[in-house]
Amino acid sequence: MGLSFRGEFNQKVDSKGRMSIPADFRRVLESGDPNHPESPNPRMVVLYGPHLKDCLHAYTIEAMAEIEADIKALPRGSQERKVASRMILGKSWETEVDRDGRIVLPKDRREQIGLDGECVMVAMGDYFEIWNSATYEETEMAEAEEFLAEQDEDFDPLSLLGSG
Repeated sequence: MGLSFRGEFNQKVDSKGRMSIPADFRRVLESGDPNHPESPNPRMVVLYGPHLKDCLHAYTIEAMAEIEADIKALPRGSQERKVASRMILGKSWETEVDRDGRIVLPKDRREQIGLDGECVMVAMGDYFEIWNSATYEETEMAEAEEFLAEQDEDFDPLSLLGSG
C-alpha cells in the first residue's frame, strides 16, 4: 500500500483555473504514479461524475487502476458495470501536475462545484476532495454537527475503527 493523503489545505485558484497541489499531496501522487520518477510530473485522475455535486475527487494513477479493475470484475453487460463505467470511467479526467506543482482545472469542472477564487483540498486517505471553500465549510460543519449529535458526549473518532 502506498502513501495516504493527509491534511486539509486552502489554495488560491486563478482566473485560468490554475491551482497549486500541496507538496504533501504531490508526494502521494508521485508514489502512486508508475511513471515517476522517469517522468518527473506526477499524473492524477479527477473524478467529476454526477454523484459528486459539491466536490471533485482526485486519485493517484494506481488508485484509479484499482477502481478500473473492480469495474472490469463486474459481469460484462450488467447494469452495474454499465453505470459504474459511465459514472466513473466516463466522468474522469487525467491530468499532470506541472513543474511548478500546479494543475489547470477546466472551466466546466470549476463551474460544476462553483469554484471561484479559493478552494479547499481535503485528504480522504486514498484520494482527496476539491471543494469551493465556502461550500466545504458549510457542508463539513453541518455533517459534523449532525453526526456528533448522535454520539455520546465523550465520543472519540478512533472508536469508529474497531481496533481501539
